[in-house]
Amino acid sequence: MKLDKPNKLKIGLIVAVAILLARLFVIQIVDEKYKIDASNNSMVYSMIYPPRGIIHDRNGKILVGNKMAYDLLVTPKEVEEFDTLALGEALDVPVDFIREKMQEYYRDRRKIGYQSVVMIKQMTPERYMKFAEIAYKFPGFRGQARSIREYPYNAGGNLLGYVSEVDAAFLKSHEGYSAGDYAGKTGIEATCEKYLKGEKGYNIYLRNSHNKIEGRYRDGEMDKASVPGKDINTTIDAELQHYGQMLMQNKVGSLVAIEPSTGEILTLVSSPGIDVDMLADIGSHYNEILANPYKPMFNRAVQSAYPPGSVFKLVNGLIGLQEGVFTPDTEYPCHMGYQFGRNRLGCHEHRSPLDFEESIMMSCNAYYCYVLRGILENGKYGSVAEALDSWKRYVGSFGFGRKLGSDFPSELGGFIPDSKYYDKVYGEGRWKATNVISLSIGQGEIGCTPLHLANLCATIANRGYYYIPHLIKDSKEVSIDAKYKKPQYTLVDTSYFPEVIEGMFRAVNSGYGSGGTATIAAVKGLDICGKTGTAQNPRGDDNSVFICFAPKDNPKIAVAAYVENGSFGARWAAPLASLLVEKYLNGEIGGNRKYLEQMMLEGDLMDKVKTD
Repeated sequence: MKLDKPNKLKIGLIVAVAILLARLFVIQIVDEKYKIDASNNSMVYSMIYPPRGIIHDRNGKILVGNKMAYDLLVTPKEVEEFDTLALGEALDVPVDFIREKMQEYYRDRRKIGYQSVVMIKQMTPERYMKFAEIAYKFPGFRGQARSIREYPYNAGGNLLGYVSEVDAAFLKSHEGYSAGDYAGKTGIEATCEKYLKGEKGYNIYLRNSHNKIEGRYRDGEMDKASVPGKDINTTIDAELQHYGQMLMQNKVGSLVAIEPSTGEILTLVSSPGIDVDMLADIGSHYNEILANPYKPMFNRAVQSAYPPGSVFKLVNGLIGLQEGVFTPDTEYPCHMGYQFGRNRLGCHEHRSPLDFEESIMMSCNAYYCYVLRGILENGKYGSVAEALDSWKRYVGSFGFGRKLGSDFPSELGGFIPDSKYYDKVYGEGRWKATNVISLSIGQGEIGCTPLHLANLCATIANRGYYYIPHLIKDSKEVSIDAKYKKPQYTLVDTSYFPEVIEGMFRAVNSGYGSGGTATIAAVKGLDICGKTGTAQNPRGDDNSVFICFAPKDNPKIAVAAYVENGSFGARWAAPLASLLVEKYLNGEIGGNRKYLEQMMLEGDLMDKVKTD
């Protein structure tokens, strides 16, 4: 039977009314939430802030814990006439401070309404208890407990990051937060904010017509308990991180250590950094930190795009072997440098000619000029430009020229030039291999972070692959992304890596007077393999660079050291990196190297670094 139009309208109206009545029934009778919302003026919500999750190192030691603090809240509409002098003494604040605050609340009384506002943040328990003993004399004033961060180890202020009160910009871009909340702003605190923050709770109190608190609403039935944040297990070794920071005192640069078999970051030091005592009260020190000319908030380990210097020869050598432009037995001459036309790329004095392993051991510049020219002038490519783009793909497979994808915030990708870049500089088809010859020794336009260099070292230690470096470990509370467990293979066949490793081994362990550039890094029994680098620096002395891993077989640690204005690689970077390796593998520094440790701890290069 078909319904006519009036009947359809009647049925539609009846259905709509039924839905509305059902909704009103739910709101008024069933759903207690709406009752609470409708009577907000008679209710007071006391927030319960959860403790943030604890941050542990790889061995279970606490890197970041919690301690109790109190905010002093004021509900202006509940405040009665009070003794400002007595309150000032109890709170240990000037009387003028209290008067100014109360005048401010009076001016904003319409905006504040029945809300509570924070007068004093993060009071110590001792300071708060002094007030609590006489709190009954000051209606409208009350304390609110919350946990704040504490740091048992001075291990990585830049690495751990800080927590601070959210601002308007943060609230606009992040859901679930409100004014007065705190959140991780940098470092691991920011990376793991969603796990660490927990969930706020509240207690609901009833207010009578005289604005007095009568008691708990429905005996606390509608209260909500807070949920503590989840604990985080990091890959960091707290003792090693602390030791690395001590070594880098009064120096500008980075120390990064990775476990090659997992990609787990053992140490990530940026110097100068932020002391953890400042992190605990970042608000008081923020302007001081910003004014520091050495920029301690700038994490050089993941944000500085440095030239890699001679350590990059290892990459060019591997590409050349893969491309077949030379073999490990190929010898090239060096007469204090490489001559091309009227130009010359210099080198230090050593015997000549050299084969591939010896070129690594002695860090010969000329050898790699020959190698790069072989790569770029390879006849299988139609042009030098095409060959350079192929070279860039190889380089990219080692992780350079892009972000590695670590779980550390603010990581930069560095820069690797391609043919389009040089077309803009010289004009299309108007440049050749000798125009870009500085790429052969890790200079020119190449930019990378110390994390890239540590990853390169881990890649060589693994004989051709790496795991994306990361800071967070799997745990019951937190599962890391599957990408961190997947090996990333280079475009160079694994069969070519043993030759490079042997050259790195000889660079460290060849014995004094035999040509090795990194013999200062040798530690008996550890079989350290390393490569020195001296990166040109237009702002002063050269930068000192060194990468190494140990032991030679079944490596446990790969390290990159980068010291600004540190001169040649063996001067500062090699000792620093080798001490870190020795500390990690042996647990202590041997007696025959204590002198070297003392030199590194006392070394001060700050006056060499230009800060303008």
